[in-house]
Amino acid sequence: MTSIDSTPFGELPDGTVIEKWTLTNAGGASVSILTWGATIQSVSVPDRDGNLGNVTLGFTDLAGYTDPANPYFGSTIGRYGNRIADGTFTLDGQAWKVTQNEGSTTLHGGARGLDKRVWSASAAGDGVRFAYVSPDGEEGFPGTVDVAVTFTFDDEYRLRIDYTATTDQVTVLNLTNHAYWNLAGEGSGTINDHELRINAEHYLPVDGALIPTGEPAPVAGTPFDFRTFHTIGERLRDDDPQLAVGLGYDHNYVLAGSEAAEVRDPRTGRRLTIETTEPGLQFYSGNFLDGKLRGPSGRRYRQSDAFALETQHFPDSPNRPDFPSTVLRPGETYASTTTHTFSIVE
Repeated sequence: MTSIDSTPFGELPDGTVIEKWTLTNAGGASVSILTWGATIQSVSVPDRDGNLGNVTLGFTDLAGYTDPANPYFGSTIGRYGNRIADGTFTLDGQAWKVTQNEGSTTLHGGARGLDKRVWSASAAGDGVRFAYVSPDGEEGFPGTVDVAVTFTFDDEYRLRIDYTATTDQVTVLNLTNHAYWNLAGEGSGTINDHELRINAEHYLPVDGALIPTGEPAPVAGTPFDFRTFHTIGERLRDDDPQLAVGLGYDHNYVLAGSEAAEVRDPRTGRRLTIETTEPGLQFYSGNFLDGKLRGPSGRRYRQSDAFALETQHFPDSPNRPDFPSTVLRPGETYASTTTHTFSIVE
C-alpha cells in the first residue's frame, strides 16, 4: 500500500498555508505534490544501482514557486494548456477574449492560470485528490469549471494523473502537467544524451509565435522523427528552421496510440514511459532555462537541463475546427488520464 503524508510547505502573504502531500511506495520511492497549483514538487525513483534520486526540476521552498520567473515547474496547467492565438476564440457564435500573457498569445491559461491557484487536497484511496473551482470569467474564460486532479503512485512505480472537470456554461478546456524531467537527477546537467522515442508519424509545424501553421506534417526525414530512439542532443544539432523558431523543441506531436513516449538515460539506467488518453504530446527541450533559477541541488538550471513531455490536445484548437475539439458543455464530464511509469533499462 502507498503511504500518504501531508506537511506544511509554506504560507502565502495572506496567511494561507500551502501543503505538501507525499505518496511513498513500498520501495521507498516517492512523489510530492503541492496545493499551490497542484504542482509536482519532486519525484524520487531508483537508478540501476537502487539509489533513489529526484528526477524532476523544482524548488525547496514556496517562494520559488510563487516567483513570477517560475517556468511552470511541475504545475497543473489550465484552463487551456499550450497556446491560443491572439487570445481569442468563438463558441456557438460568441467571441471570447482571454488574457494574453505571451505577447498577443494566451499561454497556459493566462497570467494566473490553474498553476497559480490554491487547490484543496484530500486522500483518495491510494492517492491524493486536488480540487479547484475556477469561477466564470477567470482569465476571461467562460463558465464556472469544477476541476479535480488525482495523483496516485504505486509499487510498480506508476505515477498516474486523472483529470476530471464539469462546467455550467459552454467553454474550452485543455489540462496537462508541466513537469520538467531529467532522469539522471535534478541538477545533474544536460539531458542531451537522453534517448527519446515518440509514438507519432506527424507533428505540428509552428510560426514565430509557436502557433500551428496548418496541417500536421510528416516527421519522416526531419529532426522531429523520434519513431525510433535518438538522443535529444543529436536531433538538436540539425539546422531545420522549425528548431530555430523556438530555440529547440517546443512542438506538438500527433500521437499514433495511447503509448506516447519512452525516454532512457544511459548514465543511470532510468527509463520513463508515458501513456495517455490525449491525442497530442508537447515536447519541450528546456530552451528558455536561462541560469537564473536554482534548484534543490544548488545548480542553476540552464538550457537543456530538462525536458517536458506534456500530454494534451493541440495548441490553438479553439480556432481550428479541423483539430480534435476542446469544447466542454454543461452536462458533459471532461476526463483525461496520463500515466508515467519509471523503470530500469535491462
